Amino acid sequence: MTCPLCTLPAGELLYEDTRLWVLLVEEAGYPGFCRVIWKQHVREMSDLAPADCAHVFDWVLRTEKAIRAVMQPDKINLASLGNVVPHLHWHVIPRFADDAHFPSPIWASPQRQGAEHGQPDLAASLRAALQNQPLAAAVQ
Repeated sequence: MTCPLCTLPAGELLYEDTRLWVLLVEEAGYPGFCRVIWKQHVREMSDLAPADCAHVFDWVLRTEKAIRAVMQPDKINLASLGNVVPHLHWHVIPRFADDAHFPSPIWASPQRQGAEHGQPDLAASLRAALQNQPLAAAVQ
């Protein structure tokens, strides 16, 4: 089986280093939905060395902070499932009280027609906000 996350998947690249990518992905009704994807094919966080765990989680937190600064969502959902694609990645999802699924997970049945929360130049705004995030204390 070919892993769809072992090469740069679809989405707008917000950040890249030698170990991971941060992507803004198209998810209908969920502007700002990002993925933090570990480049090496591993299944679980516990497969990583402690410094690598700190690095990936630092970028999950940076992504959350960038989304909060740019979009002011009511909530951020973090998910690392890997049931369908067993390659380490995190979903960082801005949630709004009037989105189609709130307060349920976005993968549940819709509760209503969701309101639009898209923004012009969202990728550029998130990219700039990511660059302004300091390293988490755990990796300084």
